[in-house]
Amino acid sequence: MKEQVSQTKKGNVLRTSMYVAVLIGLAGFLIFSILAAITFGNADLSLKDVYSVIVYKLFHIKSLSAYAEGAIHDVVWLIRLPRVLLALAVGMALSVCGVVMQAIVQNPLADPYVLGISSGASLGATLAIMLGIGSFLGGNSVGVTAFIGAMITSFAVIAIANMGGKATSAKLILAGMAVSAVCSAFSNFVIYITNDKNAATEVMKWSMGSLAGASWARVGVMLPVTLICVVIFWTQYRNLNLMLLGDEVSITLGTDLHRLRTFYLIVASVMIGFAVYCAGVIGFVGLVIPHVVRILFGTDHRRLLPLSALFGASFLIWCDVACRVILKNSEMPIVVLVSIIGAPCFIYLLVRKSYGFGGSK
Repeated sequence: MKEQVSQTKKGNVLRTSMYVAVLIGLAGFLIFSILAAITFGNADLSLKDVYSVIVYKLFHIKSLSAYAEGAIHDVVWLIRLPRVLLALAVGMALSVCGVVMQAIVQNPLADPYVLGISSGASLGATLAIMLGIGSFLGGNSVGVTAFIGAMITSFAVIAIANMGGKATSAKLILAGMAVSAVCSAFSNFVIYITNDKNAATEVMKWSMGSLAGASWARVGVMLPVTLICVVIFWTQYRNLNLMLLGDEVSITLGTDLHRLRTFYLIVASVMIGFAVYCAGVIGFVGLVIPHVVRILFGTDHRRLLPLSALFGASFLIWCDVACRVILKNSEMPIVVLVSIIGAPCFIYLLVRKSYGFGGSK
């Protein structure tokens, strides 16, 4: 008996050590990804120029004052670095929301847009592009109306799911599907009656997601929101683990998940709403990354959440880099590349290793 206890303790220590090593490794790789990604782009800049701009802006070294302004400064500091940091924040937000949504609805096919957020955002963007709604907001009109549409849709789904009793996983999924269908129908109707091919093309491009509109203002909003929400969810890992067992089991253990589920949905909706505002609808990341991390490192949300956040951030950074450099003087839609890269890797891991959505932790 003592030997079994001793072996169990050794096993736990080993798993913890491996987890810490992987966490440090992913954090280091994320830092490397940020530093490497800013060197890629259509503008041919040397490594010295790129990092000189960064060093000057951070430490204001007088010997590098030549990089305080000019074309090189603008490309590195105003275009590339904000874009990389926005990719980090959006990738982290999508991955963590995917983990949370899959736990909330107890469905491995759930993603951050399970509440119909993508359809609501698309409807808002369609109204802005096709009908000019929100034009007084200037260049932010599409993003702001998409954010409003996403938030209205998510809260509508939560309200519908709570009608006639407490919201369950099945009611949330069905309500999300219904609201999503309605929003998609209205979007298609608006596109049909306006009959503007150029505007319809703009709607299609927006629905594919893009980080081209990155700016320090958007990073200043998206990054703090993402980090705060990630910390909130990480402190709730026990309840997220409990959600995988179902409401009946949780009630017998003395925890009512109804209020927690509603709170998590609101927090996740806010995070995804800001992601939609900053980068449009970027699918697949929130579906695949949680599963990849779960396959490799288990289902315990204490480990799953931070690993998914780091993995998703690095993944989207490199996908965005590839989108910028694959096509000369053009940019590939990021959703296309994410699906091309993510789907085969996901299938390979799924076939290679035994996998259970709510398996051992």
